[in-house]
Amino acid sequence: MLKSNIQIIAGKHRGKKLYMAGENTRSTKNILKESVFNTLQFEVVDSIWVEVFAGTGSIGLEALSRGAKYAYFIEKNMDSFRVLNRNISECKEESNSKTILGDSFEEIWEVVDELKRNKQKAYFYFDPPFAIREGMDDVYNKTIKLIKSIEPEICQMIVIEHMSGLEFPETIGSLEKTKSRKFGKSTLTYYIPKED
Repeated sequence: MLKSNIQIIAGKHRGKKLYMAGENTRSTKNILKESVFNTLQFEVVDSIWVEVFAGTGSIGLEALSRGAKYAYFIEKNMDSFRVLNRNISECKEESNSKTILGDSFEEIWEVVDELKRNKQKAYFYFDPPFAIREGMDDVYNKTIKLIKSIEPEICQMIVIEHMSGLEFPETIGSLEKTKSRKFGKSTLTYYIPKED
């Protein structure tokens, strides 16, 4: 476990460096994170976040630092999960968050059910392992299929961090693409529910 150069950019935890679990985690670069939160700005206050493939938890913790009400974190790798919990603990955000150990494609339904029960909408952040990694060839197809089944009544917005050069469709289920922004090897693509 080592402290990384990933840190919280703004809010009450500003400047706090996060731990990383060695090479298992490809943490979201500060420039991408800054872009996401500059896009949303004041919408973050009192919002709910779901960080899928959470890794260090840098997106959810950034949201909490900026005034989000609650964050869910889903992480499959045990080492990364331990580090994630340590990062949450160091930020003293245990009461405002829930961590779930397991495969994001399976465990996300626990979060979806909870949001439905509570009649809440969330910002979903997807940062799947890059498809060039071994065993990850179909990760983006699976991600699109998963996003397709997230109902608009629980979805404020979906942000996908993915390999540049990969074009995501204009619509996924009841969601429509609003923009894509490229940052070197990574791109952020945004979706919101279609207006009736």
